[in-house]
Amino acid sequence: MNQESFITLVNPFKDKVYRVAKRLLVSAEEAQDATQEILLKLWTKRSKIQDYRSVEAFAMTMTKNYCYDKLKAKSSNNLKIVHSNYEDSSTNTGRQVEANDEVEWLFKLMEQLPEQQQLIVQLRDVEQFDNAEIAEMLEMNETAVRVALSRARKTLREGLIKKQNYGIR
Repeated sequence: MNQESFITLVNPFKDKVYRVAKRLLVSAEEAQDATQEILLKLWTKRSKIQDYRSVEAFAMTMTKNYCYDKLKAKSSNNLKIVHSNYEDSSTNTGRQVEANDEVEWLFKLMEQLPEQQQLIVQLRDVEQFDNAEIAEMLEMNETAVRVALSRARKTLREGLIKKQNYGIR
């Protein structure tokens, strides 16, 4: 495999690798380093890359494992989700501000989920992987993925409803 075909292969999912790494490692710099490491590992395995059913799923699994190893090495037990995709601007309408507020609240609620549920919600609802792909990436039973996703969504839904009903911040 030459460089051009490799780039064509990894370009569609390299941003997903970064987002998952950022979700797990929190730091944008560490996520960039992780993304580079994963792409480098894929490049070194390029001769066997056609053996994988889904290179994207393989890359996501590598990302998850790499990030967990980094976190273990740092002895970091407090994973946080940092939300920086939405910036306030003075031109926001009331609805946009309210929507941004809801998104921020949702991410605060996600911080309270167990680590595995956070990752499953990220992969399913943000990265748009299906349950079978997530099960393969996380080395879980597909039913367990569905159950964890359902529980996470229920917790998030209840938290949003509670905030809307009581105006809690």
